[in-house]
Amino acid sequence: MKKQLLLFAFSALALSSCSDDDIQGYEMDMMKGEWKTVKREVISGKDDKTVISTDVPTGCSAKNITEYRTDYYTSYSAYTGVGADCQLNTKSEGTYDYNTDTKELVIKYKNDSPRKYQVVVLTSSEMRLKQMFNNIDENGDMIIDVSYISYKR
Repeated sequence: MKKQLLLFAFSALALSSCSDDDIQGYEMDMMKGEWKTVKREVISGKDDKTVISTDVPTGCSAKNITEYRTDYYTSYSAYTGVGADCQLNTKSEGTYDYNTDTKELVIKYKNDSPRKYQVVVLTSSEMRLKQMFNNIDENGDMIIDVSYISYKR
């Protein structure tokens, strides 16, 4: 009986000892790399389903890139220009924090205040963030509407 109890205790310890670290590392590994913005949507705060507006980047802004690394570095590169003549306009660099339990992503670019997002979708090829700051009522129903940003690799 003592052997079974000891085996159970060691099994429970082994299964729970580093699961949070494993999840954090796994999700940050999926997040790392360069992401292109493919769509920005404003969704009704009333039902969190109804799309109020959609903006799909075109031209040079379709080349904008957000980068994440596993050392908590992030950058945003914005391109401008006419036609196929796109040039890097600005590059913002900073750090981020990510909480796997709450799916909260906080980005802090240099000379800017922290910006909080919630990670709604995260796969190896797709990421969708819910913006948790500066949201306003866009459809006049007196309920704050929410912006979502979709990324692809």
